[in-house]
Amino acid sequence: MTTECSDCKGTGTIVLEEKECPECKGAGKAKSVSLDRLSEKDIGSLLHGGINCARCGGTGKISLTELCRTCGGAGKFTTCEVCGKTIRGDLKLCETCSKKPPVYKLGAECDLHELGEGGIYAGTVQGHANFGVFVDLNPQLRGLIRSDNITTAPEIGEELFVEVKSIASNGNIELVPKQIKEYTLTEVEKQIPRSKTTELRNLTGKLVQISGEVIQIKQTGGPTIFTVSDEEGIVQCAAFQKAGERAYPEIESETIARVFGQPSVRNGAIQLEIRSMKQLRGRDAADIREGIEKAIDKRAEPHDIEFLVESEVLEKLRPGMKNVAKHIRKAVFKSRPIIIRHHADADGITSAIAIERAILPLIREVSGSDADRHFYRRSPSRAPFYELEDITKDLNFALEDQDRFGQKMPLVVLMDNGATGEDMPAMKQAAIYGIDILVIDHHHPDGSIDSMVLEHVNPAYAGGDFGITTGMMGTEIARMINPDVTEEIKHLPAVSAVGDRSGAPEAERYKSLVSGKYDSSDLRNIALAIDYEAFWQKFNDGRGLMNDILNLGSNIRHKKLLTLLCEQANKAISDQMEATMPNVRTQTLSNGAVLNVIDVENFAHKFTFPPPGKTSGEIHDRLCAKYDGKPVVTLGYGPDFAVIRSRGVRMNIPQMVRELHDEIKGGGVNGGGHLVVGSIKFVGGMRKEVLAKLAEKIGKAEVQ
Repeated sequence: MTTECSDCKGTGTIVLEEKECPECKGAGKAKSVSLDRLSEKDIGSLLHGGINCARCGGTGKISLTELCRTCGGAGKFTTCEVCGKTIRGDLKLCETCSKKPPVYKLGAECDLHELGEGGIYAGTVQGHANFGVFVDLNPQLRGLIRSDNITTAPEIGEELFVEVKSIASNGNIELVPKQIKEYTLTEVEKQIPRSKTTELRNLTGKLVQISGEVIQIKQTGGPTIFTVSDEEGIVQCAAFQKAGERAYPEIESETIARVFGQPSVRNGAIQLEIRSMKQLRGRDAADIREGIEKAIDKRAEPHDIEFLVESEVLEKLRPGMKNVAKHIRKAVFKSRPIIIRHHADADGITSAIAIERAILPLIREVSGSDADRHFYRRSPSRAPFYELEDITKDLNFALEDQDRFGQKMPLVVLMDNGATGEDMPAMKQAAIYGIDILVIDHHHPDGSIDSMVLEHVNPAYAGGDFGITTGMMGTEIARMINPDVTEEIKHLPAVSAVGDRSGAPEAERYKSLVSGKYDSSDLRNIALAIDYEAFWQKFNDGRGLMNDILNLGSNIRHKKLLTLLCEQANKAISDQMEATMPNVRTQTLSNGAVLNVIDVENFAHKFTFPPPGKTSGEIHDRLCAKYDGKPVVTLGYGPDFAVIRSRGVRMNIPQMVRELHDEIKGGGVNGGGHLVVGSIKFVGGMRKEVLAKLAEKIGKAEVQ
């Protein structure tokens, strides 16, 4: 490959300084001319303004130059085809290699066009006959050494050098053995233009060359399947060594490789049958990688959309949302695995499913009909933050896929969690393994994790609060990724708003947007069914059931399932309230707030629906109705935790948690959430002190 000298820009000389031309004194025109020596062209120039000065060429300046020391005046560099050494000029071999006779090693893709009479080639003995020895020059080319040219018969499999004596018109190749002590071995590749993956369907049966990044390697019981990505798409390339044996073991994931082979159609998809495969290095690899990155970066640009509702907060968040959409689209186009981690409630699930519905068609389009099983996973988190248990599972899956299939480490998208210091331990583990993280959340952020993630979209950064739900942001981001899914997901923000009891103006706008299809009762039932099913799903994504609950499949099945799940959920809530409400203790605090306290460990059914958080919320709703117009706080506690629900009391739960941690030594207090809704953890032996101090802080908070 020839490159221009960067110092002299290919001229071979360096300009030291420029001076005024002494001949024309800087005018650039000749001072005197001899008319009898002028050509017709010169006369024309003279009539139109004068003849250029012969010494400076009309510039009026003389340049003082010296030979470029970097390239020695050659102006360019090439790479030795044998040893890879950089050479001044455009020579093919360096001085050392040019003094040794060349021996050519043919690539598996080469044919008679790359073979020349008189050339010396590396070959392997394939078999014996009465009239000579057969030698393979590559899998396509076989020649014959006649018996009269052999003194000692070589063994099958032995490597040797041969000279091509003649090539018959029918393609028969006659060889003679050569004994060479010093030589330069040159690998020969077939010179055919590079094809793009999108062109292969029109080139079936022909020998083609593609270059790209190996993004996945899968060993089957037969061939090895390499998935190769270039600027326009991906293609699966099959290489067969032996049944179940890894072909080209030197090729690893994320390698830039050149592949020669023949495209064919298998099960409706294009597959390249590999004839030869080679890792590219240096500038060749860098140029291919750079081209792929530029092309994918352009394709990954998100769609420009109008939001479904008017929102000043969402408009302020638009740049961050577009950045999230671009990162996700880029991961899809690079066939990088995507893991969506979300809180296991109506808001977290609707936000995650919105993104899921947007990216699954793109993943299948880019990487094949079953690609979502290899490049996508959605996992609920029981806690509203990225726990160590979560990252441990994600790492185990990712490392296993990397070991088995050579896949890249995933992009993790945290939805309805990920905004606070509680997420930091898991994020630090992710960083060690090269896992990138995006956060879309409406929990009150503390700023601690922002340096750990690619993007953190949070309404608190745009003057909003938790009333802008993750389901709202997730749906709009999904539309930036793939606007074709708008109609099927536009009711998800309304479901999330109801599920998270949003009081933001945007909540009413999203509800109004879908009021012709879903009334308030429908939205409440969907949110309740999601919470109920999520409880029983535990750590499974429940994709099919959740899709039916959200009416993303059969409308008939949606209605039947919703009726059944809501009936079961309401019965479970009724049973829980029957047990808990008589055991609620109520007192009025110094600021006038009504504090309701319930021991959910001893006065609620355990290990069933509703769980402690939902139980506390249901109690809170009933007490808000009872104490209409008054500020109300409900505190549901267990041996080492407390759940807080509030109306009309201006609290800052994350700040209260930090204060409790500092004030109660040995309490082990941590937690967080929204400003007025959240949870606290502590050590069981300090429960009394923590709850007393918490009630004191609630009593000092401003009420509305």
